[in-house]
Amino acid sequence: MTALSVLDLVTVRSDQTTGDALAASRGLAQVADELGYRRYWVAEHHNMPAVASTNPPVIIAMLAAATSRIRVGSGGVMLPNHAPLVVAEQFALLEAAYPGRIDLGLGRAPGTDPLTRYVLRGGSAESADDAVSRFPEYVDDIRTLMSTEGVEVQIGPRRQPLRATPSARSVADVWLLGSSDYSARLAAEKGLPYVFAHHFSGEGTAFALDLYRSTYRPSPEHPEPRTFLTVNAVVAETEEEARRRALPNVQQMIALRTGAPLHPQRLVEQAEAVEMAPEQRSVGAAMARRWIVGSPEQARQQLAELAETYGVDEVMVHPVAGAATGTDVRTSPAREETLRLLAA
Repeated sequence: MTALSVLDLVTVRSDQTTGDALAASRGLAQVADELGYRRYWVAEHHNMPAVASTNPPVIIAMLAAATSRIRVGSGGVMLPNHAPLVVAEQFALLEAAYPGRIDLGLGRAPGTDPLTRYVLRGGSAESADDAVSRFPEYVDDIRTLMSTEGVEVQIGPRRQPLRATPSARSVADVWLLGSSDYSARLAAEKGLPYVFAHHFSGEGTAFALDLYRSTYRPSPEHPEPRTFLTVNAVVAETEEEARRRALPNVQQMIALRTGAPLHPQRLVEQAEAVEMAPEQRSVGAAMARRWIVGSPEQARQQLAELAETYGVDEVMVHPVAGAATGTDVRTSPAREETLRLLAA
């Protein structure tokens, strides 16, 4: 059986406030916990009207407190936006509070527009570019700072200890995330687990995973390569209903890919009322073909074929089912149903 995990962007619908969206994600994490999903990750995105997951460590703390078993983590922290010590401190504290349940997924992309990226780095474009180029170094810094031993740094004539937390007993699992061959090569070089963002476009997956496995250098923590992929998923009792529920996210992704204005995610009925141009329908159909969309039987078959095609024993599903008009704003029943039907 393929192990299942969950990716969440804390989607904000047109009928929700940020607080509503957070409550809905908390409920979704609790469902995943009850159903035996392996891990629940939240992504980092900034300045987007339909995404509330701007700060993964804050959301991880909330979700870990609301669940009891499932691993909770970042998918991922966009490292060029942050000082490595701050990230190490955040995840060392999370691991101390919830030992054995915290994952730190790290990405190299900024996860935002150029203006927000500029502000995140203190108004310095050079600083942002430098942070991207130093990504491998920053990954090493975080791993060292989170270790139970920490590190000693030479400051003038004396050496000074530096660690993320005073008395660590365990360390969060570190994963590298990517949608190209760059992170695959780096993860293999450093002996780290690797996740391919298949839900972005569904292209280049086989090449990146094969590259990672074929060039992997064993590390003490991970003697064997370890990987999984992410995929968008919408599951309902019938294929027709699943495709209806997929429409709001399809339209959101079309806007993102074509540079159209972004907006909170539409309700299903609002999405159905939108007149889409033929070229938009074509783009949307091409994207959705790479998703898992259908009835429970269809979805489970698609999931099994995906895992077999790419040789992974774990798949992280991003449940993107839209909500119907009149849905309780603090819940996401269609997303919860996707998880329940996949796990049945």
